[in-house]
Amino acid sequence: MRPHVELIDEKDLIFHPAELEGGMGTALQRNMAYDEEDGSVSAKIHFETDWSRPAGVQKAQIEWYILKGEVQFGDQTLVANDYWMTPGGVAAPALKVKAGTEILYFREFGDWRFTVGGGDLPDVRPDQKTVVKHASTMPWIDVKDGSPMRFDLGGTPVPGLYIKMLFRDEKTGFYTRLIKAKPNWVEHPLAHHPVYEEAYCLEGSFDYNFGKMWPGTYFFRPALVRHGDFVAGDEGTVWIVRCDGDLVDWYTDNASMEMKGDPVNWGPGYPHTVAPVPLQPVRSRSMGKMENPYYS
Repeated sequence: MRPHVELIDEKDLIFHPAELEGGMGTALQRNMAYDEEDGSVSAKIHFETDWSRPAGVQKAQIEWYILKGEVQFGDQTLVANDYWMTPGGVAAPALKVKAGTEILYFREFGDWRFTVGGGDLPDVRPDQKTVVKHASTMPWIDVKDGSPMRFDLGGTPVPGLYIKMLFRDEKTGFYTRLIKAKPNWVEHPLAHHPVYEEAYCLEGSFDYNFGKMWPGTYFFRPALVRHGDFVAGDEGTVWIVRCDGDLVDWYTDNASMEMKGDPVNWGPGYPHTVAPVPLQPVRSRSMGKMENPYYS
């Protein structure tokens, strides 16, 4: 399984050649969470050049969320904030990606293997189909009207949260969605879940017991890890959130988790700052800038 990752900024990670078999062009991949057992991964991908791939079948379930740029998915044009998902073993149409496009890439239940043109893979459910959502034009839905998860201690939908459901497996509850919290939204009790939860911050800011989130920050939290004291910033916040089942909140009241301390040598502009130069020479990316700005 993927390890507990909390909390990182994806800009602090190194780019590698993207794990996109069968394509023509150049793309780089930052792995935010990687499962060494089955190849599942959550990553940021930057397309350095125009990139294309013919139709074919992927071993794993694949999800793309477009951060910027343009993707031609079969006969559909997808832009920033749009999304597609293809289950493992289900044929996906041809892809064309414009240079400079950036996506969030989620691969689940398998590795990068891809068969051009087609092919049969085992254990494919006949009810699984490709999902495409033009989330850039979808309305936000209040959780009380459109969410199968996220309730308070009394079983009432948590106020101040809005969603755009991108994908949900009706059989397993596995889902991917966008979630927006209104400015200064607060939820105090500690919570934990029977499923994993991961999120990437797209807009705004958010404070909780593990730290502060801003655009580009990410966590992958296995099931049963307690977290809480949630406070959205003055501008609110927007995340993309994924869970491998319906998000049931198990609350712990009259408890808190907090970290305290006085900063000693933090750089100016914290938290949007780089670490100070180490006192002793250390071979590190942070001490120099590589030629490609996407490695900074």
